[in-house]
Amino acid sequence: MNNFHHTILINLHRIIFYVIKSRIWLRHMDRHSEEERYALANEMVTKMNRSAGFKTIAQGQELLPKEGGYMLYPNHQGKYDVLGIFNTHKKPCSFVMDEKRSHMILLSEFLRIVEGKTIVLSDIRQTIGVFRQVAREVAEKGRKFILFPEGGYKENNQNRVEHFKAGSFKVALMAKCPIVPVALVDSYKVYNSPHRGPVTTYVYYLRPIYYDEYKNLRSGEIAQLVENRIKDRIKEHMREKVN
Repeated sequence: MNNFHHTILINLHRIIFYVIKSRIWLRHMDRHSEEERYALANEMVTKMNRSAGFKTIAQGQELLPKEGGYMLYPNHQGKYDVLGIFNTHKKPCSFVMDEKRSHMILLSEFLRIVEGKTIVLSDIRQTIGVFRQVAREVAEKGRKFILFPEGGYKENNQNRVEHFKAGSFKVALMAKCPIVPVALVDSYKVYNSPHRGPVTTYVYYLRPIYYDEYKNLRSGEIAQLVENRIKDRIKEHMREKVN
């Protein structure tokens, strides 16, 4: 039994409880603030993670912009990535994900309770429409979103970073908001590797890149800049681990 199925099995009672609670809240979204709904989402994550022996250590939260919205761009390792960020990001944030993966029970409720967005990867028009909506919410409402510029992830990726897609950064360009590179380490071990048992993962929030710093760059150049910073931080983590 892998970690994913083990976590589901030992948390069946919690899954039932939170699915019911989330669906009740979703009927009356206006009764619950963004902060309250984010707290509920994090409560789900924290209890399930602790029960299975998963924990996340983060650095760099002090670098996050104090005001306004921004885009978080992490490398993508697997199912645990968003959960690790949620556990370590104090202010409410949300995420954008592949529509095909969004219908699983509890994940669906989790996505909707934080007003996340789904994109159909094969439908460019729909994806652009969602990107515009995200950009408006970041710019006008000060929301924070996680968007994975690699698109998908590979099983057991061993902390490798794939090529970042330039189109992902058009959201930041439209919103004219800060870009926060996020380096995830060992996140793949939780649900997307042969590893069994407790796992410690790492989230590194890197120095934000503000609009004035990237406004004259093409989206492909921005993608390369963010990709390189994340790769450098992961390499630094590996050196620290050896020493």
